[in-house]
Parts: sequence; structure tokens; C-alpha cells
Amino acid sequence: MSDFNIGAKIKKLRLAKKMTLQAVARETGFSPALISQIENNNVSPPIATLSKIAKFFDVKIGMFFAEDEEECRFEVVRSHERKVIPRVISRAGTSQGYSYESLSFRKQSKKMEPFLLTVAEKALEENTYSHDGEEFLFVMKGTADLLLDDRKITLYEGDCVYFDSALKHRLLSKDGEEVKVLAVVTR
Repeated sequence: MSDFNIGAKIKKLRLAKKMTLQAVARETGFSPALISQIENNNVSPPIATLSKIAKFFDVKIGMFFAEDEEECRFEVVRSHERKVIPRVISRAGTSQGYSYESLSFRKQSKKMEPFLLTVAEKALEENTYSHDGEEFLFVMKGTADLLLDDRKITLYEGDCVYFDSALKHRLLSKDGEEVKVLAVVTR
């Protein structure tokens, strides 16, 4: 996470609005402690949490992954250049059992955000998330369970799903084995 310095970017947005941690927490629905941990780069928030924070500050989620470079019309990210966002933590402070990599972090003003999700363990809790936008998931490796509102949909290697992100959702490893998923999220 420190490669992107997401926490410092959130703190800069908060200070620019002259807001306290408590005010941001109240407006976003997250605890002041979680906002503080994110700002200090102690934990990595799930994509849904970043999406809500981005919406609150009226910025695109890609801003958190962007490098401070000039705007380009295209971008090539080599496999060795990808940066993993580890230690994804829930509101309750528990591990979510996955990590993700931004597959586009130089191009700004994007309409979609591509990520490579790796679900490496069976999650201890099955809490779900929702946020604005839409999502497309393509299972590249393994078998996953997608919690989507009141449904549990099993997705096998090669399967894909497109859904409204306002639906409560969460991707889990079906059997505790590693799952790799291409995820594309819009705001």
C-alpha cells in the first residue's frame, strides 16, 4: 500500500476540506479508528471502502492508485510493475482473506478500474459490501463463491459475472484454495 501512499492521499483530501477524522467517519459510515489506520497506511481498505471514500470526497477511485505523472492516453503495465495492496481489513478490523493489485495506476481520468484479486484463504466472516457503479469479474484460477444479495453463486475457472455494485456482494474462495480474478469496477 505504501507504494501508492493511499493513506496520505486520503489525509490530504480530508485536510483540504478542513475535516476531522470523526467528521469523515460520520459521513462515510466508517469508524474514526479505521480512517486513522488507513491514513497512516497501517491497513489497506477493501475496494468497496475506497469507493465510498472516493465518492465522499468526489474523486475517482483511480486517484488513490495514480502516480504523479502527466496524463497519458494509454498505459502499459508490465507484470513486474504491478503493486500488491496487502492486508485488506474490514470495518471490524479482521482480515478479508484477499489482496489486490491495480492493473492501471498511471492513466488518470479513467471510466473503469481494473484489478487482479487474489483470494488466498477462507475468510472468517462473510460480510458483504456495496458501493456505486458496476463490476465485472472473470475467474482466472480456482473456484469462488460470490455472495450477491441473498444468493451464493459458485463461479468456476473461466466463468464471469457482471453486476450492479449497489447489490451487497463479496467474493470468497469456495474451498480455501487460491482464487485469481480479473475485476473491473466502475464508479
